[in-house]
Amino acid sequence: MEYLYAVLLLHKLGKPIDEEHLKKVVSAAGVNVDEAKIKTVVASLHGVDIEKELASASLAMAVSQEKPSEAKEEKKKEEKPSEAAEGLSSLFG
Repeated sequence: MEYLYAVLLLHKLGKPIDEEHLKKVVSAAGVNVDEAKIKTVVASLHGVDIEKELASASLAMAVSQEKPSEAKEEKKKEEKPSEAAEGLSSLFG
C-alpha cells in the first residue's frame, strides 16, 4: 500500500513516477524499500493515465454511495404499509 500512496503523492506533486523517486518517497516514510515491488509498480503504471483512473474511481465511489441510500428509502416505503397492517391486526386480534 505504501507504494501506491507514494505513486499518488508523486502524481499530486507533478513529479515523475520512476524507480528513483519512488525509492526516495518510500524510504522517507520509514519503510524498507523492496526493489522488486518498486520495479513492479513502475512497470504496471507504464502507459496508465493516473488522472483518468482517479476520476473514474471517484465516479464509481459516488455511484456506490448513492445506491444504499436509495435502497433505504425504498425499504422505508415498503415497511410503512406492513407496520400499519400490524397495528390494525392488534385492534382486532
